[in-house]
Amino acid sequence: MSTEEIFRDDAYASTCSAIVTAVDDEGIRLDRTVFYPTGGGQPGDRGYLELASGERILIVDTRKGQMPGEIVHVPDAPVTHAVVGQPLSACIDWQRRHRMMRMHTLLHLLGAVVSAGVTGGAIRDDGTGRLDFDLPDPTLDKDAITLDLNRLVAGNHRVAPRWVGEDELDANPDLVRTMSVAPPRGQGRVRLLEIDGVDLQACGGTHVACTGEIGPVEVRKIEKKGRQNRRVNVRLLDLG
Repeated sequence: MSTEEIFRDDAYASTCSAIVTAVDDEGIRLDRTVFYPTGGGQPGDRGYLELASGERILIVDTRKGQMPGEIVHVPDAPVTHAVVGQPLSACIDWQRRHRMMRMHTLLHLLGAVVSAGVTGGAIRDDGTGRLDFDLPDPTLDKDAITLDLNRLVAGNHRVAPRWVGEDELDANPDLVRTMSVAPPRGQGRVRLLEIDGVDLQACGGTHVACTGEIGPVEVRKIEKKGRQNRRVNVRLLDLG
């Protein structure tokens, strides 16, 4: 059974009501959720599920299930099948999620500043992240990239998701910047993330509503990770 993904259209929803649809060795499945599952370099959400009785189930990770559209909430301890069918409130660790949103949007800005294909990326809990670029040039300037990123942040550009048909994506291959991961297909449409005047690309992650919300940032270091690969590491200067 697929899960209604509230976070796809409202990344700022930190809680929702839901019904437990299944419990197994993988974790807990709900009919709807605000929990983002690990994907696209962004870690899965953490938080808790609160039953009507007031009992809380701590969620330590969120993952995609084996079936398309399934989301699995991983508890810190085994949960009885008696909770199946029960209503509850699903609540994410908002402060952690918001850092992820700020960093994920920052990585889109980084991809706009560095003109090269993206071969990989990661977002971490501590307000740091990185992108790997298909780039032989060893002369990337850390200070210049930092300056460009902070200029785009200060520009307070609007950030918003929108959907396009798979045929439109096929007609515009540049909408997919990542060389190693393709956007999910098979539902007839693909989610894009648009930063006004800056960037437009396929992405299913969670993001802030405007670049100003990211706050000041810096490039920590630039590493050579192979003959044709440069890793640019960035961090948020204000963790919030």
